Amino acid sequence: MSILKLVLGLVPIIWLIIALSGLKMPGFKACPLAIIFAAAVALIYKKMAPVHVATAIVEGVCMALWPILLVIIAALFVYNLVQATGAMDKIKAMLTSVSVDKRVLALIIGWGFGTFMEGMAGFGTAVAIPAAIMVGMGFDPIPTVISLLIVNSTPTAFGSVGVPTTSLATAAGLDVMTLSANTINIQLLLEFLSPFFMVIVIGGGIKALKGMIPYTLLASISLCLPAFIMAHVAGSELPDIVGSIVCMVALVVFASKFMKDDPPEEYNVGKTSGQKLELTLGEGIKAWAPFIFIFILLLLTSKLFPMISTPLSVFKSQIQIYNGIEYYDPSAASGTANFSWVNTPGIWIIISGIIGGLIQGASIGKIFGILGTTLKNNLKTILTICSVLATARIMVHSGMTRDVADVLVQITGSFYPLFAPLVGVLGAFVTGSGTSTGILFGSLQSAAATQINVDPGWLCAANSLGAGVGKMIAPSNVALACASAGLVGSESKIMSNSIKWVILFAVIGGIITYVGPMIGIVAM
Repeated sequence: MSILKLVLGLVPIIWLIIALSGLKMPGFKACPLAIIFAAAVALIYKKMAPVHVATAIVEGVCMALWPILLVIIAALFVYNLVQATGAMDKIKAMLTSVSVDKRVLALIIGWGFGTFMEGMAGFGTAVAIPAAIMVGMGFDPIPTVISLLIVNSTPTAFGSVGVPTTSLATAAGLDVMTLSANTINIQLLLEFLSPFFMVIVIGGGIKALKGMIPYTLLASISLCLPAFIMAHVAGSELPDIVGSIVCMVALVVFASKFMKDDPPEEYNVGKTSGQKLELTLGEGIKAWAPFIFIFILLLLTSKLFPMISTPLSVFKSQIQIYNGIEYYDPSAASGTANFSWVNTPGIWIIISGIIGGLIQGASIGKIFGILGTTLKNNLKTILTICSVLATARIMVHSGMTRDVADVLVQITGSFYPLFAPLVGVLGAFVTGSGTSTGILFGSLQSAAATQINVDPGWLCAANSLGAGVGKMIAPSNVALACASAGLVGSESKIMSNSIKWVILFAVIGGIITYVGPMIGIVAM
């Protein structure tokens, strides 16, 4: 019976893996069919009422539209706008004045700036905005997307000003400071290695590390060390933000002073970035205006400024869309879907784009025309992500996802810590969200830890690690990345190339989770 529960619980995931990786189907075709597979299992095996399946689908679609798709459209709108105003040419010129080596630029934009966007906003901005900038500079889209998915895996736990970790602490009944410390401890090695993996992927192999070891080492240390300190001293809100700021400053200064030699031709983006321009400070600020306003507005409306964020938090709704029971535990109360109508990253990114566009000389008509075109050009992405979230809500409410995790705990016993990150991978694959994965599996990880006499905070940290890793192949996240890089329809290719990195990270994460208590790196 346990094996049957495991197999049936995995049916929609098995379909997505076959369709996207095996059959090479585009996401907008494969993902709607996943709804049918999930609904069939829920109706026939889990005896879920048809009206409950329907409202679970509606809930998933609404959660996809707001805030996930809002962020995607907003980020693409800003990128398309700066392209249309000619500001992107100036941004490219400024970046290539630091370095024309695409490995260096990838670390500054993808690793440093991407982690900053994750820490400030989350919800896909860490992949969407860097991907658009890098592809616009002439980077090969597929390696760019894969490398961004890799380096975005470990910052996930501290994204959106720490929301995934604080939510997990609440769901599992843990002290958030201890959980923050355990999370940075458990993911530190993979976070340290991530920039090296980025250079390898961007550069087309391990040969790309030649001459880049000191710079990549600086990228790792300058982000990981401040993040480690902040997680232990200040909690979950600041590790990504402080670490990324220190990292970007260190990388820009080092590259400007010590890496002025032309790189090998295969790594030189200068030839594809156009003629270098001589820009004044004012012209540079004007070119970066939308991104400067993104930084300012996201910072001021974050939890770091409660005098602003608290009043804005009033503009939200809690709506009971799903009208059924939780089939994995009928006694559990069904949660409400939360919608922040003002203080959500997508809103501030769109506002930043409008202000920045006006500064750059675009008319209101042109700005909103670009916004409309961006929306129209991404209908396939909208369909894909709505389908993924609808499937996820069926799986969660019917108990399919919980069945898979429960069976894994039963089968592995005392060796469960080796597989604990896989539960997080599963949750992220289904939900596409580190926060949702923590809420979904936090209590299960805590209960499993108690059964095998392991610190609950340690296995919950493993869940966070797995959630970040799982986002590399989460269909919703992959669709977002493909949309940002102009690769709509190439989701299967991205997933096929990303799966080996997921396996590597999950294996390393499982080993760290298992040996952690033995070597004394568990925070108590």
